[in-house]
Amino acid sequence: MDATSQAAAAFDAGHPRVEQLLDNIDRIIVGKRSVAERLVCALIAGGHVLLEDVPGVGKTLLAKTLAQSLSLGFSRVQFTPDLLPSDVLGVSVFDPGTRQFSFRPGPVFTNLLLADEINRTSPRTQSALLEVMEEEQVTVDGHTYPVEAPFMVVATENPIEYAGTFPLPEAQLDRFLFRLHMGYPTPHEEVQLLQRVQQEVMSTAVQPVMSQADILQLRRAAAGVRAQDHVLRYLAQVAEHTRDQSRLYLGASPRALVALLRAAQAWALMHGRPYVIPDDIRLLAPDVLVHRLIPRGGVRREGHTVVREIVDDILSKVPVPAGESRP
Repeated sequence: MDATSQAAAAFDAGHPRVEQLLDNIDRIIVGKRSVAERLVCALIAGGHVLLEDVPGVGKTLLAKTLAQSLSLGFSRVQFTPDLLPSDVLGVSVFDPGTRQFSFRPGPVFTNLLLADEINRTSPRTQSALLEVMEEEQVTVDGHTYPVEAPFMVVATENPIEYAGTFPLPEAQLDRFLFRLHMGYPTPHEEVQLLQRVQQEVMSTAVQPVMSQADILQLRRAAAGVRAQDHVLRYLAQVAEHTRDQSRLYLGASPRALVALLRAAQAWALMHGRPYVIPDDIRLLAPDVLVHRLIPRGGVRREGHTVVREIVDDILSKVPVPAGESRP
């Protein structure tokens, strides 16, 4: 086998460090490999994730297991109606001794922030995360403080219980790369889950398998994954069709397009390819686009399924580029 064939075979095998990370998560989380893959994809792509599902399906456990699998800083904030922006970002405190203000960082100054039940806090506190999620910095009292890379927000919310909640505005939703749903396990997976509970596997500490330097290296590698012009044209056509839909009030923005490209680059890297193929776009487009689109004449909460169907319909009708995707 020549050098070129060896390189191709290596890429076909997938990224070993990513597989090790996913296997580590599988030790605790049963039957949610696809959700875990997208969570890791967002981490490599430099994005954030909104986990939306009913209580008790493992949203918080998945986020905590990811954090435990990484040698990164981790903070968890339980969002409540009385939570203030300073409780998340930090506050400037006056020191009588020096007669100066000193900044005390909040829990947002970490690598992985778990924002539990984010829709239970007020819009004022929700908006406090806008700057740090987009620019990876926090501004308090006119001073700007950067957060350490990598930085990622994993937020959870319950879509069923509306009482005492504040729906996330469009600008907030647009900060999330993926909006994911856990779903109930199958009967077979549920038996595995109960077996692990009996064996106390769920309470076993997860050992880190990847460091901060590893994540940053993967991010640099993902940025180098190439998408040829025919793939970029396909991506643009998908976005254009969302803007021409009479059933949609708001189509995909250029920022959504960039987010989908970044996700596809990370996904290609995770699956051992130095190039993006159209199937990467088709696979990830629903999770990237659905929460960014608004159905015409409907409320977002009730229209989520409708928008998903529209995106699936668009993907089935836009011609997939033929030919070799390898550069």
